[in-house]
Amino acid sequence: MSESDPDDEKPPDELYLEKLQVPKGGTDKTPELLTPVVHGLSDKWRNYVIRFIFTWLMIGAFCVIIYLGPYALMVITLAVQWKCFQEIINIGYSVYRVHGLPWFRSLSWYFLITSNYFFYGESLVDYSSVIVNRFEVFKWLINYHRFLSFSMYIIGFVWFVLSLVKKYYMRQFSLFAWTHVALLIVVTQSYLIIQNIFEGMIWFIVPVSMIVCNDVMAYMFGFFFGRTPLIKLSPKKTWEGFIGGGISTVLFGLIISYYLCQFPLFVCPTEYSDETNSTWSSFGLDCEPSYLFQIQIYKVPSSFGLSQIFGIPDTLNIYPFQLHSLSMSIFSSVIGPFGGFFASGFKRAFKIKDFGDIIPGHGGILDRFDCQFLMATFVNVYIASFIRTPLPQKLLQQVLTLKPEQQLQLYNALRDSLTNRGILQIIRG
Repeated sequence: MSESDPDDEKPPDELYLEKLQVPKGGTDKTPELLTPVVHGLSDKWRNYVIRFIFTWLMIGAFCVIIYLGPYALMVITLAVQWKCFQEIINIGYSVYRVHGLPWFRSLSWYFLITSNYFFYGESLVDYSSVIVNRFEVFKWLINYHRFLSFSMYIIGFVWFVLSLVKKYYMRQFSLFAWTHVALLIVVTQSYLIIQNIFEGMIWFIVPVSMIVCNDVMAYMFGFFFGRTPLIKLSPKKTWEGFIGGGISTVLFGLIISYYLCQFPLFVCPTEYSDETNSTWSSFGLDCEPSYLFQIQIYKVPSSFGLSQIFGIPDTLNIYPFQLHSLSMSIFSSVIGPFGGFFASGFKRAFKIKDFGDIIPGHGGILDRFDCQFLMATFVNVYIASFIRTPLPQKLLQQVLTLKPEQQLQLYNALRDSLTNRGILQIIRG
């Protein structure tokens, strides 16, 4: 009796994955222009040079986009979202490799459009009510936004059911679930990023920069000093890089927060208004900075003994936002990397090295934004829990949807309340 092949004991899907050809990732891709520069270098140093060059190119592009303003950032966020979704869907398409699978790609993109319409429809109105109220068609779309979103999803759902083919049931339902997980990861997170931008560009720039700083410094410390492996999912990650990147990120966060807090362009919430002729003012980027972005005096507790040990003065003049930046920098350096570890585990599960090859030395777009999505969720939750207050424009938008008699009733109640508290007389005076 012959011994059984050990491969026979493996699940069919695992055997199939082992036969897949691993695509050449972006970290192995050398642009033709850089071939003379890296010629003769070892693989380690070749990858380092390419990664270094394209890191600074991306940082430069990021600065240009910031200069263009919040709406440019939102457009780029949507573009990144679509590219990340494409990379995830392409993996699913390659794994199941059924080129005749009915409507898979069309359905995936349809659900992406539907999800974006649902998430961004109401959100944009909250911050651009001045524009929306000028057009009756927009009012109708907003009043029935959720019903329209649900109707669009039901159309896609029925479309999927009608496309089912007997011999492909398992793969079609697997890809249906794959698409929805991709939507959860990509669309939800990009929606939170745009929500953060509306709170003020500083809530986007600082967290994104922290992730970039942590990634770059962890790579540098690991490249030159790394000796102790950190986690099996990512063999190249080391404790030296993890700790060095964390300390660098905390210091970087304090410095960049101090600098950005000085400019209304970065700290003012994004809200469209047609009351001014200035481009930046039209988007609410010229305002009186809130308490978070004004220098405050903090007394250092004498019990800490810091003044005697390190020569730190008894009082510190800092922006309150810098204290909040400590929370973000700690999260980005301690928890943020786990977004990368998750992505590493995902890629290992499907025998791929990178999500794509669009960025030489780095891989795909998702390879660079795996930690950013996790950070965006934390920042959004942090703002909602500790920072955000009710927005006048959002309340006004809700009032404008009421019937005229209900608006009048609310007006009378608000007028009586202001009069009883003596506020209305002060305004009149």
